[in-house]
Amino acid sequence: MILEKFKLDGKIAIVTGGARGLGQAMAMGLAEAGADICLVDILDMNESKQLIEKLGRKCIAVSADLSKKDCVDGIVNTTVEKLGGIDILINNAGIIRRAPFVEFSEKDWDDVMNINIRTLFFLSQAVTKVFIKQGRGGKIINTASMLSFQGGILVPSYTASKSAVAGLTRLMANELAKNNINVNAIAPGYMATDNTGPLRQDAARSKAILERIPAGRWGESDDLKGAVVFLASEAASYLYGSIIPVDGGWLTR
Repeated sequence: MILEKFKLDGKIAIVTGGARGLGQAMAMGLAEAGADICLVDILDMNESKQLIEKLGRKCIAVSADLSKKDCVDGIVNTTVEKLGGIDILINNAGIIRRAPFVEFSEKDWDDVMNINIRTLFFLSQAVTKVFIKQGRGGKIINTASMLSFQGGILVPSYTASKSAVAGLTRLMANELAKNNINVNAIAPGYMATDNTGPLRQDAARSKAILERIPAGRWGESDDLKGAVVFLASEAASYLYGSIIPVDGGWLTR
């Protein structure tokens, strides 16, 4: 039966940026579908951990500064040791910095690129080695953005990083398909998260954004649950290199 293919019973997932917002919701969606979870964040993950454990799933929390590559081995080794392996990686952690192009600082460039693409690459590489060693394939799901398709304004490093996420998703899909590893991405639209706080607080900008979204509202974190469970499941076994917009129709306008 088709619904059986969406179940994640016995699967183990790493979710970066799992303390709140989109990461918390995606971790919850995976847990609701049956997966055990390793949360990764620099913020307090206790709320997310408790919510997942209430579902009867195992959950560990690994505190890590994803701006630095040296956290990668600890994340991977801890997950394998405490949960028994890895089946799914959700590269969700990301930050944003806003400033005009001619004023944008080197620090704001480096801070965003380090988390949004550099550590994403090296964590994916390390998890892929585990997938290959286990011999049962795996799923990698990256968090892209509307700015994987568009240029935006005032966010040069964010746009560059999310464009890179889209390209890297396709490359990884091409190279890793032979190992039964599916690599895809979700591109959230304008979501009601901390990252979009300044936009939602700007009455004129918020109005302009909402007028373009056919759904007529900002997205909520829970709107990503269906997409992430699908991509993590057997139901998406023939999907490689796709970037799925969950955007209320933004890109269709």
